[in-house]
Amino acid sequence: MVSSKTEIKRPNSEKTADVKKPKKRKLKRLYWLLAHLVAATVIVVLLLYKPGRYHPLKIDPAQSRQVSTYLTTDLLAPIHNAAQLGEPFDLTVTQAGINDIIARSKWPRDSGDARFSAPAVLFVPDSIVLMGTVALKGVEFVVTIVLEPSLDEQGLLNLRAAKLKVGAMNITLLAKVIARRMYQQRIEAVPIDKEDIGAKIAASLLNDEPFDPVFEVEGNKVRIEKVTIRKQELILRLIPLPD
Repeated sequence: MVSSKTEIKRPNSEKTADVKKPKKRKLKRLYWLLAHLVAATVIVVLLLYKPGRYHPLKIDPAQSRQVSTYLTTDLLAPIHNAAQLGEPFDLTVTQAGINDIIARSKWPRDSGDARFSAPAVLFVPDSIVLMGTVALKGVEFVVTIVLEPSLDEQGLLNLRAAKLKVGAMNITLLAKVIARRMYQQRIEAVPIDKEDIGAKIAASLLNDEPFDPVFEVEGNKVRIEKVTIRKQELILRLIPLPD
């Protein structure tokens, strides 16, 4: 008896192609997995990168709570004495001096789940570089903020944050969007005295809002007329104001 069914034989080339397709799909998945692993590794390396110029000043714990003599002798005293004369004067702030003042402040400082410590300030031409270590869930990152202070035609000061990095990764645009949103939420939730100098500085840093740079130092009011930033020094042109 002859079967009515006819067996159709497939060419060997088609069978080979069917076998190769799963292999190609597996290779593609493997390539994508490797690409994601490489990208993740690069991101981690960039985030954990420690800039070579980051050298926070270390103070003996026994002296860390002592007031910096640079603050009292080289900054406050000259401002007080010059302000009494009522004439414009220049005040030079050295990189070493400002780091001595900062290092003697209370560190580390906590903010939510993050801990900030080991701050450092660098004066480079036209910019102020702020650096510090942020610990988050046991992992430490070095954060760098580059400020470019400028005075406009009306004499208003803007402390523009030109760049923000975590390790070697530039997150300036993302950080500015988040900072502005947090700033708006903050002023909507809690009443803020916009005349307070701290609030003005925060608004300038977070929201690019210029402000009248009038400060009270040791009972003397002065206005910043000019800001010059050179390597390792900041020069402020100050004008004493009447009481």
